[in-house]
Amino acid sequence: MHIAIAGGSGFVGKALTEELLKQGHDVYILTRNRSNKTDKPGLAYIQWLNKGDRPEKQLPHIEAVINLAGTSLNSGRWTDKRKKDIVESRMTATTEVRRIMAALDRKPDVFLNASAIGYYGTSETETYTEEDVLPASDFLSETVHKWEENTSKAQTLGIRTVFMRFGVILDKEQGALPQILLPFKLFAGGPIGSGSQLLSWIHIHDIVRAALFCLEKKEISGPVNFTAPAPATMSAFGKTAAASMHRPYWLPVPSPMLKLALGEKSMLVLKGQRVLPKKLLDNGFKFAYPALPKALAALLHD
Repeated sequence: MHIAIAGGSGFVGKALTEELLKQGHDVYILTRNRSNKTDKPGLAYIQWLNKGDRPEKQLPHIEAVINLAGTSLNSGRWTDKRKKDIVESRMTATTEVRRIMAALDRKPDVFLNASAIGYYGTSETETYTEEDVLPASDFLSETVHKWEENTSKAQTLGIRTVFMRFGVILDKEQGALPQILLPFKLFAGGPIGSGSQLLSWIHIHDIVRAALFCLEKKEISGPVNFTAPAPATMSAFGKTAAASMHRPYWLPVPSPMLKLALGEKSMLVLKGQRVLPKKLLDNGFKFAYPALPKALAALLHD
């Protein structure tokens, strides 16, 4: 397949690109960086989002488009300016991807757009699947609702469209995991907040496999939860991490301290939700890392 990826320089984009190339696909990374060049077989960089860029004129027939572009939720405090950038970066990238697809003589067969389980809001008691349709309740859910509404307009082009609702992605070097594990490395790990908040997580390897599954499975469209089938409380997550790293689990981090340090962004670790990957499981997807101990062991001991 010929596949275009926006946001290919992020840790999900890099992992996905590597696997696609390994499987013999041709990948076209949409990039703002004019210095990006490569001699890697099957990989090309196409300029976009700069003045005068017309990537649709440089792309061959593209069978699939994957959009992962957007400002990271993890970088910096959520000031009003940062929150505006989080929303606008996603809306701008998604709108431009739709414009490109509309301008192509032959439309892609499938469009995978990043999204997030933030759609569901937070709860310590409810269990959410793709069948739950909920109103926006906080900044994250408002952002995801706007993002998916923009994404859904691609369906008017006759393109199968998937909203990849990512949970907390576990990766050895990037994302949330290194930040969560840092106190344990310093022998200062322990309960974060109440510890009862639920973490709906997924191993980076299963993110890539699930994306490829959605590319190939023509029956799948709409929202898809990219989460492992066994969410864990933050307390269980911490204890599993501590045991895997042979570190103590003892020093609590009170909620007020995190709120003071992180501001509104503290909700990423102080609040949670139980989100299950019903659509993936119903369509026969098999997780390589369905349970937390195996996932953390693989990441920490590779």
